[in-house]
Amino acid sequence: MVAISVLDLVPVNEGESAGEALRKSIDLAQHAENLGYTRYWVAEHHNMTGIASAATAVVIGQLAAATSTMRIGAGGVMLPNHAPLIIAEQFGTLESLFPGRIDLGLGRAPGTDQLTMRAMRRDPHAAHDFPRDVMEVQAYFEPAEPGQSIQAVPGAGLNVPLWILGSSLFGAQLAAELGLPYAFASHFAPEALMQALGIYRERFRPSQQAKTPHAMPGISVIAAETDAEARRLFTSQQLRFLDMIRGTRGKLKPPVDDIEQHWAPHEKMQASQMLRYAFVGSPETIARDLSAFITATRANEIMATAPIFDHAARKRSFAILAEVAQGLTPARDAA
Repeated sequence: MVAISVLDLVPVNEGESAGEALRKSIDLAQHAENLGYTRYWVAEHHNMTGIASAATAVVIGQLAAATSTMRIGAGGVMLPNHAPLIIAEQFGTLESLFPGRIDLGLGRAPGTDQLTMRAMRRDPHAAHDFPRDVMEVQAYFEPAEPGQSIQAVPGAGLNVPLWILGSSLFGAQLAAELGLPYAFASHFAPEALMQALGIYRERFRPSQQAKTPHAMPGISVIAAETDAEARRLFTSQQLRFLDMIRGTRGKLKPPVDDIEQHWAPHEKMQASQMLRYAFVGSPETIARDLSAFITATRANEIMATAPIFDHAARKRSFAILAEVAQGLTPARDAA
């Protein structure tokens, strides 16, 4: 079967609080673990009323405490927002508490807007230092040398796997150069997916962490018993992307019966392009479309997000995906 994992953006629904969203994520993580998912990641976003995972390391600690076997991690931490030492200490602490279960995915985007960056006291040019900062985080996880003046405590000598996250060719090149696994954000930025995966595999240099490339595209999966019901559930995500296009961000909206009434043709085209890798439908439809996607991308693993308004329907969607994955075969030449 194909390895499957969860990307949870901890969506806050209209009419609910961040606390309710976080408690739902804990319940979903326990559900995903019972279904056999490989890992469960949350992502750093700031100043967004519809996403409750800003304090990413804190959320990871709660999810890890509520589960027992599944890997829990960041997909990702936006490294320009932080000092590498602080991230090494945070994730060294998590690894110390939950040994062998913590992933650290690193991205170079700010995860917010310029005004919020200033509120966080961050340098808008910090992204230029991303490769150096990644290597600094790596160094803090190495065993401390005698007389080393700065150490990550906890952190030094711990095995915290690093991932590079990206939505462009830059991350693919860096992941290949450093010999790290690579996750591509094709669930919202699909344009460069195939080219990025090609560059990553062609230029990959084996490292201590990874001897071969490991590519994990992000996708959306909205599954239900019928295609019609899945398409209706999907309208919540379509409305969220419509808000992004219009420059407004808010909480996740309930599904609507007719999405066509809510957007203009050019907005539909833009949202549909961003959601190119959204797989929506019945188990049969999901199985057919995902099989073609895995063949085309040669993905080693897929990471699925499902911003569904109704919590029970969201859990059912992940259950359907787990069932479908049992019958999916990895591409033969997947590295």
